[in-house]
This record gives sequence, C-alpha cells and structure tokens, in this order.
Amino acid sequence: MEKLPSEIKDKIIKSQQGELNEYHIYRNLAKFNKNQEHSKILLHIADEEMSHYNFFKSLTGQELIPNRFRVSFYTILARLFGLNFILKLMEKGEDLAQKSYDGIRKVAPAIDGIIQDENRHERELITLIKEERLKYVSSIVLGLNDALVEISGALVGFSLALQKSQIVGIVGLITGIAGSLSMGSSSYLSAKEESSEKIPIKSALYTGIAYLGTIILLVLPYFLLQHIFLCLIFTIFTALFLIFFFNYYVSVAKGLKFKDRFLEMAGISLAVAVINFLIGIIMRKVFGIEV
Repeated sequence: MEKLPSEIKDKIIKSQQGELNEYHIYRNLAKFNKNQEHSKILLHIADEEMSHYNFFKSLTGQELIPNRFRVSFYTILARLFGLNFILKLMEKGEDLAQKSYDGIRKVAPAIDGIIQDENRHERELITLIKEERLKYVSSIVLGLNDALVEISGALVGFSLALQKSQIVGIVGLITGIAGSLSMGSSSYLSAKEESSEKIPIKSALYTGIAYLGTIILLVLPYFLLQHIFLCLIFTIFTALFLIFFFNYYVSVAKGLKFKDRFLEMAGISLAVAVINFLIGIIMRKVFGIEV
C-alpha cells in the first residue's frame, strides 16, 4: 500500500484509537450490566468496534494501546449516571467521529461499511433505554425544580430579612423538610391517579429525595459560613450549578435540547430569587426586624 499523507494518517490513527477505547468501554459496560440481553448487545457492539480497529490498523500498520483513563472515566460515569446516559454521550462522540471519515474515504472507500455499522449501533442502543431512573425522571424534575425555585428564592428572602446565617439555614432546612414531605405526598397521589407504569411509592421517593437533596446543598453554606451575603452568593451559584448539571444529564439521556431548558429553568429560579430579595428588604423595613 502506498504511503499515507501525514494528515490522513493522523485522522486514521485518531479513529483507530477511538475504536479501541470504545471496544474496552463496551466490554466494561457489559460486565456490570445485569440484563443479559443488554450485555449480549454490548458485547456484540464491542466486537464490531474491534473489527473497525483492525481495519484501521491494516491502514496504519500500528498497534495501539487503550487510553485507560478514558475507559475508566466512561465506566465510572456509567455506574454513576446509568447506562442510558453514557451510551447517548458516546453516540455524540461517534457523530463527531463520522465527520472525520470523509478524509479517510479518499484512501479507504471501505470506511462506508464502518459508517453503516455505527448507524446501526445507534438503533440497537435505543433498545437498551429502559432504565428505571428515566421512567421516573419527571418525578425527579418535579422535586428538583420545586426545591430550586421555592427554597432558593426563600433563602434569598430569609437572608435579607434575618441576616443571621445559622438562623437562615435552620429556617430554610425546616421549610425544606416540610416541602419534601409535601412534594413526595403530591407525587404519590399524582402517580396513583395516572394510568402509567409508575409505582406511586417510588414516584414519591424520587420526588422527595430529589427535593431534600437539593435543599441540603442549598442551605449548606449557611451552616459553614458566617457572612450572610457570602452564603447567599454560594447558594445562588449552587442553584445554577444544579440546574446546569441536571439539565445536561436529561438533555443527553433523553436527546433533548440543553440550552433552552437550562435558560428557562435558570431564568425562573433567578426571577423568583429577585422577587424574594425585594420582599425580604420590604419585610425588614416594614416590621423593623432585628435579629
């Protein structure tokens, strides 16, 4: 075979490395997946990734080793956030990889077969998307969103009215615990009324735990720091981080648009915070609150 142009060879080696990494990632995913059918599909896809690696190896003549950090990173992400999330994330990477195949096609027309394999992977992976956490994602959204809007806004108001960090933290935590119980109960009754696959008690737990977990993160600065406005800044940034993180997770796992969801949720939370900021000032002035 004639010598490859350096630019094309670099693209092929990059693709070869990607296929090798994904071979090991898919095999790791298959190992800890409890669903045997899912494991079979993952192993089958892993074998195809290895055949793609060997194809690229025949072009470059180089033997590569897997990127252990990348393989471990994706495996850990799968354990933390679920199979669905990591598969969707990997498919995004494959979409980018396919764009680089155009240059390789000039020296290896057989690349079209690999592209067809990658497209089939996406269809096969869709059949894996039946995780419980996604079935209850609306319950998690309910708890998270309500906690962010209600309690972050309330903490802003409490901070301006009371101006004592630990008192604000205690009031916020008590309010949050009551809110989590209320939201869990509402989620239970809602799931019971709906004709869906959701189990009411699980729906309640997902909503309540999401609400309470969010509350704990939001009030934590008030127990660790003394300066009330520093606590307020940390709380607002925590709220924005949670909004960013959760919307990114949902957008990847369910194939939704991230930007619009993030801006909408962040806008609502900040608007409520500003309103409560003004209410806190008014309450402090009107009632002459001194703590």
